[in-house]
Amino acid sequence: MHNEIVDRLSALRERMKSEGVEWYMITGTDAHLSEYVAPHWRTREFISAFTGSAGTVLVSLSGAWLWTDSRYFIQAASQIEGTGIELMRMGMEGVPEIEDFILSNAGAGDRIGICAQEVGIREFKRQEEVFAAGGLRLIATDDLLDDIWTDRPGLPCTAVRQMPVDVAGKSRADKLSLIRRRLAEKGCDYTLVATIDDIAWITNLRADDVECNPVFLSFLFIDQDRAVLFTQPGRFSDAIFEDVSRDFEIRPYEAVYDDLAQLAHGRAYYDDSKVNCRLRNVLDRKDSITGRDFSTDAKACKNPVEMEGMRRSHVMDGVAFINAFSQVDFSRTDGTYDEIAISSLFAAQRAKLPGYLGPSFNPISGFGPNGAMCHYSASEESNARIDRPGLLVLDTGSQFEYGMTDLTRTLLFGPATAEQKRDYTLVLKGHLALARQRFIHGTRGYQLDVLAKMFMWNEGMSFYHGTGHGVGFNLNVHEGPMRISANPIDVPLEVGMVISDEPGIYKEGRHGIRIENLIAVRSDIETEFGRFLSFETLSLVPYERRLIDTGLLTQEERNQIDSYHARVREALQDKVEPRARGYLEQMTMPLAD
Repeated sequence: MHNEIVDRLSALRERMKSEGVEWYMITGTDAHLSEYVAPHWRTREFISAFTGSAGTVLVSLSGAWLWTDSRYFIQAASQIEGTGIELMRMGMEGVPEIEDFILSNAGAGDRIGICAQEVGIREFKRQEEVFAAGGLRLIATDDLLDDIWTDRPGLPCTAVRQMPVDVAGKSRADKLSLIRRRLAEKGCDYTLVATIDDIAWITNLRADDVECNPVFLSFLFIDQDRAVLFTQPGRFSDAIFEDVSRDFEIRPYEAVYDDLAQLAHGRAYYDDSKVNCRLRNVLDRKDSITGRDFSTDAKACKNPVEMEGMRRSHVMDGVAFINAFSQVDFSRTDGTYDEIAISSLFAAQRAKLPGYLGPSFNPISGFGPNGAMCHYSASEESNARIDRPGLLVLDTGSQFEYGMTDLTRTLLFGPATAEQKRDYTLVLKGHLALARQRFIHGTRGYQLDVLAKMFMWNEGMSFYHGTGHGVGFNLNVHEGPMRISANPIDVPLEVGMVISDEPGIYKEGRHGIRIENLIAVRSDIETEFGRFLSFETLSLVPYERRLIDTGLLTQEERNQIDSYHARVREALQDKVEPRARGYLEQMTMPLAD
């Protein structure tokens, strides 16, 4: 594989010379600037062998570099070894931003290429200014990999399915009316929505164009009189086409690039961070207004019907967890189990549940040192056997017709060491602190982030991935605009938002620990000081009792754990298989001293 990457880099450099660029940036996204993409757009993986979901590859006529974040440092180093690509560990001291690196190493007048379809208008303009100030020029190009990727997969066109209103909570006509009202309030005539999970939410349609994400490639034009959905008509059955056509005119996917100029009359509103640069000439005008898609905020705040579906999904996940792991002998460290077997056991139980559609992301099942890689995914080659005592990080999620889950538990095989128990308990304390916090309306996620980290910080430890990401409703497992992290994202937490709570500790070569529940923002109390919110914990799966050092817990924390376990037991005891009830009872007993 590494020889193939070397050959591909060489071929790309020849293509760069013919295009007249000395540098080329590969973002690894698609024409909708998605995090997870269909095989057609896995350009980062094609040119580097790195399979992570975030990172930028920079290729010059003489070198190549990969920028990625801390979730992927270990994985990326392993996958690009021997390719001639140098790993740039984002956020680490001494590692420059990609623009600064180019400015420091480029020759006078160098041209930097980037595929127009794989960069947002806002980002392109920002980089264009940065490079111009240094005497360089940023060029929006065609996809230079297209000519050298001879067996490139085609664009996906999976069949769409409708989400009934009694599951979605609102009709697509309701959602179009909301967007049109917002357009009028902004004094704008039309909008173009390019984010495919937003389009799936607006249209109440789902498909399978992207693995684990029930979305379909599309653009959506909306003005006060019409809505045009650009997607391949061949993905519709006759009945669904007829029904959807009552609200949307359907045109071919690629037609957006030619048709938008004819449709676009008046003042535009669009999200310039989400629309690709190939559409810049039509949308980027002096009177245009840019901002988040109206659907993004509406989608993030789950309506009451969606929230009930999310609660039901987590009951189902809890049932599957108990049914699966009641079969496991956690004292066995003789190689009976392995990473894939453990995740497959859970997946098999989920598949039995009513309304289950499939995983919401590829499972993470990492034992021992593999657990220290935040986004490790076991393969047949890397699949570690559980042949000694240790910890296994299991991060999995389910797509249901009526909701979605994302859950991480750290499982103990064999006896625990004092270090493992201390680390687990520090993670748990931060996890609990965030979940129980009451906060005033208007609070941003970054203002709560320290709650999940403070106990680790006191011991000289930390983690570098986000503490919490938004989660979709039978959509994408990572959903904006809110987030809980150190990054100061200016988005207040609002009632109905569903967010993960997932602190962790990762010690390279030893073990990883992560605990994740999904939590939903809810109304709490109102006082003379204002309106306060809190979190409802949706996930219903016991913690790993054998890893809890009760001596490190406060009475408040003990009560919180016991109360949660009692709630788990009550919710699941009549739904799990009879043989699993003893395991459920054991896992949810009050903590002993």
